[in-house]
Amino acid sequence: MTFTTRFAPSPTGPLHLGHAYSAILAHDMAASRGGVFLLRIEDIDRSRARPEWEQQIYDDLEWLGLRWPEPVMRQSDRLPLYDQALDRLWAQGLLYPCTCNRKDIAAAASAPQEGAPLHGPDGIIYPGTCRKTRIPGQPVTRDRPRNIPLRLDIAAAARKATTSAPGTSGFQEFGADPNGESGLINFTRDELIRTVGDVVLSRRDMGTSYHLSVVLDDAEQGVTRVVRGQDLFDATRIHVLLQTLLGLPVPEYFHHRLIRDTGGKRLAKRDDARAIARFRDDGASPADIRAMVGLDQPRPVSSSAS
Repeated sequence: MTFTTRFAPSPTGPLHLGHAYSAILAHDMAASRGGVFLLRIEDIDRSRARPEWEQQIYDDLEWLGLRWPEPVMRQSDRLPLYDQALDRLWAQGLLYPCTCNRKDIAAAASAPQEGAPLHGPDGIIYPGTCRKTRIPGQPVTRDRPRNIPLRLDIAAAARKATTSAPGTSGFQEFGADPNGESGLINFTRDELIRTVGDVVLSRRDMGTSYHLSVVLDDAEQGVTRVVRGQDLFDATRIHVLLQTLLGLPVPEYFHHRLIRDTGGKRLAKRDDARAIARFRDDGASPADIRAMVGLDQPRPVSSSAS
């Protein structure tokens, strides 16, 4: 199996130094092993994606010296495949429609059970308002509703995924979680229920979600090691669960440190001052960018006898 990494940005703004670090890291990791580095455009959010931002992604990465096979996978071309996966999960009784808005969720979650965490990988853990109106393991209707958010019944999904292998699930971590842990990362069904909750797998007007599309795309592209930031570490449990439910391979993961500003805040696309294009326009070189994100290998200093 060919060692394969990928960089999967969204065309919703300029790439910044954090993106440069992740892309270069994945590219160099593949190159050092004689593998393949892939580029994927994650453009399922059509309300925010822009052609000019997509073109700038290509321009920035090429300027950095990165190369990838053509054609580039674009998520907007794969909506029917995401739809088929949702049909499979719906038929298994693992999804249910949710009409709650953010205000409803915040209000319902304002008094969580004692000891239960309020926030998970997707923000406030859903309190299960719409789930409580259905029969566990059974679709609400035979036909899946369209253009209504669909949530994964995390308890039913975890129960189904662990039927053949009770106890824990896990993945191999070659980077580190935010606490510095690496190696085999295990998690239990109870942990999923308690700390993740019923995540959205199909958003209104998208027909999919990040969690669903990323696992299907990684499997389709044969990605063997997912390289991404530590901010996505907790989401990996969701992805491993979906990979199990859909019969997809579980890749290796490498979660890396985040590039932060001088105040310690994680960079965002709105932080145009740290955009790759801005540094390029100011005269920086690709080697300068590598040095800025800590990927410039120091040369040994020679000393002469006095």
